[in-house]
Amino acid sequence: MEKQFEIIRKTRQFLLNIISDLSAEQLNQVPTGFNNNIIWNVGHIIAAQQGVCYRRSGLPLLIQDSFFEQFKPETKPQGTIDATEIQAIKDLLFSTLDQLEADYKAGGFKNYISWTNRYGVTHDTIEDTINFLLFHEGLHMGYVMALKRCVQK
Repeated sequence: MEKQFEIIRKTRQFLLNIISDLSAEQLNQVPTGFNNNIIWNVGHIIAAQQGVCYRRSGLPLLIQDSFFEQFKPETKPQGTIDATEIQAIKDLLFSTLDQLEADYKAGGFKNYISWTNRYGVTHDTIEDTINFLLFHEGLHMGYVMALKRCVQK
């Protein structure tokens, strides 16, 4: 799984590089035709990873429940996120990933509860889910790239 963690880490760094030149206003903007914004997608990557890895293992989340509720699947932006909160979200991209990797290496996901994602793929193990994160984060990277083109016009 070392390679998967490396790919996720590099993908998240690339994501940060893509959005580094955007203002808080641009990160919060919901362009016409979209139902979310760039910073929601970044927060969602974190919340989704926490839900499918920790919650499905019966472990406590590394993020506050309010953060999870704000960015979990099927949610939309609920107001403006200020610069301080934006920086906290950016920091969580790596602190939560580092902890996931440490917890995985320590064998912390032994009681993983099987689930089937919206694409019909069943995840029986934490390894299945970490592999799914590669796809999921790439999907949201695509959304961020499209949103960035819209907010820079």
